Amino acid sequence: MSGVKREINFQFLAEPTDVNFGGKVHGGAVMKWMDQVGYACAAQWSGYYCVTVSVGGIRFFRPILVGQMVTLNAKIVHTGNSSMNIFVAVKSGDPQKNNMVDTCRCIISFVAQDASGYPVDVPTWVAETDEDKALESYAVHAKEFSKQLENELLAAIKE
Repeated sequence: MSGVKREINFQFLAEPTDVNFGGKVHGGAVMKWMDQVGYACAAQWSGYYCVTVSVGGIRFFRPILVGQMVTLNAKIVHTGNSSMNIFVAVKSGDPQKNNMVDTCRCIISFVAQDASGYPVDVPTWVAETDEDKALESYAVHAKEFSKQLENELLAAIKE
């Protein structure tokens, strides 16, 4: 789909209101930011309101400190009929030194909905680069693994 962006960036400074009891940015705040940038990416791609279906493979590498620059990048890495898998990467660092480092990443699945809350078709995204093909493969594998875990959980709790 020409003219539609598959990628979006957010950038801002971590604020004192974002900290946990340890004095670092709260992981929940980071997850909220990831969901927000993922939503913006999904809505931009689909042209519809989107809801979060799942978050997978979330990994925190290092803490974010108050006053650090935070950059979130979200990009479409796989599409289904009405679903979109978004790869979100977070970097942070001292804004005066421009030393951004990997902080966190995950895959978030969204579904596009019409005004009545029913799923709607989204434009198909096709991986072209080797990196995009690898990210799409990762997203598909994460989706399959998530379904397997869900089935195992349902079987276990019905016993």
